[in-house]
Amino acid sequence: MPLTNKTVIVTGGARDIGKAVSLKLAAEGARVAINYFGSEEGAKATLAEIEAAGGRALILKGDMTRAADVQALVNAALTTFGGPIGALVNVAGGMVARKTLGEMDEAFFEHVMRLNLTSVFLTTQATVPHMTAGAAIVNLSSQAGKDGGGPGATAYATAKGAIMTFTKAMAKELGPNGIRVNALCPGMIGTTFHDTFSKDEVRARVAASTPLRREGRAPEIADAVAYLASDESSFLTGVCLDINGGLLMS
Repeated sequence: MPLTNKTVIVTGGARDIGKAVSLKLAAEGARVAINYFGSEEGAKATLAEIEAAGGRALILKGDMTRAADVQALVNAALTTFGGPIGALVNVAGGMVARKTLGEMDEAFFEHVMRLNLTSVFLTTQATVPHMTAGAAIVNLSSQAGKDGGGPGATAYATAKGAIMTFTKAMAKELGPNGIRVNALCPGMIGTTFHDTFSKDEVRARVAASTPLRREGRAPEIADAVAYLASDESSFLTGVCLDINGGLLMS
């Protein structure tokens, strides 16, 4: 198990892609500190599943747009599992709502940016001092960050595009310290995100247009996260990896 005894932090790790990531990293031997905000039952269920399989994890509620909550998560991981931190996986984020340019106000735009981008900055800043050579950061961007997203996704797509830029900048800055920083850019993945924000007919049309003729699954994203978080990808940094069944090829 390539992540055996590594302390790992997963933000937004209680449901959908985050839950799949938490389960996968624990299965690979990591000690997983799982952040959640609005999904307490999901967090408890994820923790129970990990422990039932013989893994180690903790759950902690926190708003990753608040520096104090971020620091509390880092402290809990170090206190419970010890350091250094072997990997940080930034999953927390969301679209909030689909709004056109005319429908958005400044407060909405800034909220979406803080939720998706500022959170990544804060967690990275708080975690890096506790990382050593060989550690990895994996950020969850989106296909929307490359193609602008669907109708009403402007703020979300902008934030996800900025995450890719932040990933590349951090790869350059932290590389001399032996810390790798990569991002995943999922396409249409079958999660509650699309249950909430995408119409069934749109999902069906996108799946039919995808070379693999289906939506992706959360465990498929988790498998890629585990690879990027482990030494098996030791010469990859600054990569923004498409994982969309071939719908968008870069």
